[in-house]
Amino acid sequence: MTLPKIKSIYTDGACSGNPGPGGWGVVICFANDNIQELGGADPKATNNRMEMQAAIAALEWFAKSGQTEPVTLYTDSEYLKNGITKWIQGWKKKGWKTSTGAPVINQDLWELLDELNCRQIQWQHVRGHSGDRYNDRCDAIARAFSLRQTPTLQQFEQTTSGESTNFKPPSPSLSFNTIVSQATDKIGNKTIESNLVAPDLLISNSAMIDSTADFLDNLPREVRVEQLRNLIETLHIADEVATKGYLITSSELADLMDVNASAVTSRGDKWVWRNWVVSRARREGNQILWLLERIDHVNSND
Repeated sequence: MTLPKIKSIYTDGACSGNPGPGGWGVVICFANDNIQELGGADPKATNNRMEMQAAIAALEWFAKSGQTEPVTLYTDSEYLKNGITKWIQGWKKKGWKTSTGAPVINQDLWELLDELNCRQIQWQHVRGHSGDRYNDRCDAIARAFSLRQTPTLQQFEQTTSGESTNFKPPSPSLSFNTIVSQATDKIGNKTIESNLVAPDLLISNSAMIDSTADFLDNLPREVRVEQLRNLIETLHIADEVATKGYLITSSELADLMDVNASAVTSRGDKWVWRNWVVSRARREGNQILWLLERIDHVNSND
């Protein structure tokens, strides 16, 4: 099948708890205004890994398209964009070590991204939740999968006459197990495994995700309890960071809070998150380092 020219690609990842059940979404935009959507889930992931998995799936799909013209890939993850365009060469030269000598987190996925990345891909950061239609759509797909929902995905199809069209919506009676299949692909000597929605699914405008709260209300009790466990684990990590006086970067703090890095840096030099006062400590190179202090400890020192 000959595909029309790919104009742009959008990717996003999400996690219900960090770590916790994760999901990722991809929207591929063609020059003829058709789109292709991809998505998948991971029962135990982090927000950053899901951002990376979305990009891996997008780059794999682009490679199979055979397109030689440049295409812009949009992501709202500064961690992903900076990692693949700025930091990765230094990591490789240091044997996958950071500037401090620590092992690079998510090395397995960075290696896959490095293999899949090509000169045709132009990486571009887009601000999350800013009203960008396709970024918002990727977010909806990713969050649905992270909440163990089954979003239907729009797929490109070309008819025998050569005209392009889109698939019709599937029957709503299809179960999760029916429409989710295990996909495994080899890229070099690496293996990619992800839960991909079967390609006969279409999302209609009325099926767009309204809000995370709607999903949470419909989740089974055991799922909500598992999310609570993940939250408690996250809070324990934050408490240990505060107790030991560790300084963490904006991206690491964003992972802890399950938000975009820009949502951290835009809050100013000192603010409150849950039980902690978060203060900007200093800058090291291009990284801002943050200090967490328990609110009760801060108040007792006043």
